[in-house]
Amino acid sequence: MRLSLPLLLLLLGAWAIPGGLGNRASLTATAPQLDDEEKYSAHMPAHLRCDACRAVAYQMWQHLAKAEAKLHTPGGRQELSESVYTDVLEQSCSQTWQDYGVREVNQVKHLMGPGLSHGPEPSVSVMITGGPWPTRLSTTCLHYLGEFGEDQIYEAHQQGQGALKALLCGGPRGVCSEEAPVTRTEL
Repeated sequence: MRLSLPLLLLLLGAWAIPGGLGNRASLTATAPQLDDEEKYSAHMPAHLRCDACRAVAYQMWQHLAKAEAKLHTPGGRQELSESVYTDVLEQSCSQTWQDYGVREVNQVKHLMGPGLSHGPEPSVSVMITGGPWPTRLSTTCLHYLGEFGEDQIYEAHQQGQGALKALLCGGPRGVCSEEAPVTRTEL
């Protein structure tokens, strides 16, 4: 294989320049250390339920907003029929959830994915996706559909993304409230 002279000089120059390719600080990251509950339980671990609720609220809102955007009503508010928003909410729960996973930063594990942010991003991190997480998120989503019903969820959606998140995750007994129990005990 022949390298052209300019390419060869560019490669050699990068190694010779301070801060070039040859003298960068190495970055390391380790995968989250999951305990048995996080690995094997069929249910969402208690310490990740708030993140799961926020992910579900985000996905429901996104799916409903996309369906409303497809309506072609000039000037007026785009309101879905009951049969349409019921189908859209069921589709939001039955999606693949493959963009979500668990990441550990400073010994704290969080779900990560669209609609979830936890402050400044670390320069490098490892996120575990797949495995039990998609099924757990789908189950969580279906739980909220059953608990609140499609009508109440759609009404909250119409009030805005914050109202939907407050309905599903907030309130005195909501999974994201200060009083919500997140303690873990070993069996």
